[in-house]
Amino acid sequence: MTAAPLGPFAALWASQAFSNLADGLLHASAPLLVATLTQDPLVVAGLTVAQFLPWLLVTLPAGALADRVDRRRILVAGNWLRAGGFALLALSLTAEWSHVGLLYAAVFLAGCAETMVDNAALAIPPRLLPRARLERANGRLFATQSVINTFIGPPAGAALFALAASAAFYTGAAAFALAGLAALLLPALRPAAEDDQNGAAAGDDEHGAAAGDDEHGPAAGDDQHGPAAGNDQHGPAAEDDQHRPAAPTGFVRDIGVGWAHFWRHALLRRVAFLSAAINFFGACTGGLLVLLVTGPYGLPASSYGWFVAVPAAGAIVGSLLAARVVPRIGGGATGWLAALTPAAGYAVLGLSHSTPLALTAMFAAAVASSLNQIVVSTLRQAAVPDELLGRVTAAYRLIVLGAVPFGALTGGLLGRALGIRAAFLTAALGLALAAVPLASRVTTRALRDAEKTPPAALPVHAGTQPRADQGRIGGGSGDHGRRDPRTRHS
Repeated sequence: MTAAPLGPFAALWASQAFSNLADGLLHASAPLLVATLTQDPLVVAGLTVAQFLPWLLVTLPAGALADRVDRRRILVAGNWLRAGGFALLALSLTAEWSHVGLLYAAVFLAGCAETMVDNAALAIPPRLLPRARLERANGRLFATQSVINTFIGPPAGAALFALAASAAFYTGAAAFALAGLAALLLPALRPAAEDDQNGAAAGDDEHGAAAGDDEHGPAAGDDQHGPAAGNDQHGPAAEDDQHRPAAPTGFVRDIGVGWAHFWRHALLRRVAFLSAAINFFGACTGGLLVLLVTGPYGLPASSYGWFVAVPAAGAIVGSLLAARVVPRIGGGATGWLAALTPAAGYAVLGLSHSTPLALTAMFAAAVASSLNQIVVSTLRQAAVPDELLGRVTAAYRLIVLGAVPFGALTGGLLGRALGIRAAFLTAALGLALAAVPLASRVTTRALRDAEKTPPAALPVHAGTQPRADQGRIGGGSGDHGRRDPRTRHS
């Protein structure tokens, strides 16, 4: 059977591709820039803190915003904001005015915009495609992100940085601008509750039953002598009100509702803490990788891009194999792989003097990470109603990505106190120990149970209940084939 045309999904795909090209360019050039300014492990790791601190500060408001505002506008504004920020940084480098504080500021502001864009982007696919096509669409998105973000972007960013530091940042700014242009091609993606309200109003108008506006009909709640709709619990109007969106709630309340839905979903909560542990120890090492490559391994700065690019090949392999591998080994085994394989990789990086061996270990860790990321992303999209998806995704990412700045700070302190290699070995041991209590609770049986259990009904923004047509967590063992284009989980 021929696949249906991609339609608006192609615009999202293109926008994410340009955005991840910019991310990839900056993923190599920003650490190289800070490494040219200082060799202090704590200051170098501070770049990762600045990049991911926004996930602690603004991720919950960003999720609520994604459920209140046209998500297309968020993608356009966020990408153009990042384009402007890095263009200004490139101009400062051209003027030969560089300071680590300026780089921190640019990365932090870009991280705030990224928080908004990523939360909105992850909530868009269920609006564009039917449930049956989500796994394939997510696989395409994540494979593309992995190729561009960590395979094409970093080597190109390192090469551009070798030519001129400003060249990498100018190119990244241009890619972000193109991402915003591509997002303009998406259809309007207003909140689901707003669409429901518009649809209900249109339906009332078609039948001439606009409550309170039809002077010749029963004005709901205004006719003191007739059955007041909403007050008569036994009348048909009361039954209709149970399915009709209520007035919008407050912004803070919206955030609380999204957090409550996330926290009550035991499986999502367990997966979040497992992914947070993986990210914490990954950040311990990730912030120091540029110093390991250019220091103990004795490689030139231009080679650093390959330490970001080679794992992308593993992420691509993982994303392509997820649909076959995960149903066979189960979601529980996938979680164990996602924790223990990176732990082994950190040990290899800390002990080895062989660049090929180190790259092989990073490749294997990326395969395991990619398998688990796609499982988690599709789980979120299938288990959460669209009108809550932005806020629940934000709550999830607050835990998962909020661990990154703390991990980077810990890694910087370890690197300063014990040395770069010792920090990698400590991270390997820590992740292996953390996996025992955390991965053991994310079992294949739990995923299968989640597949059979519909999402809990909770009050949501605009008072709507989760729609009955929301898909469950399908597919064999409840495992489907994210990235995150980096090997971090989100």
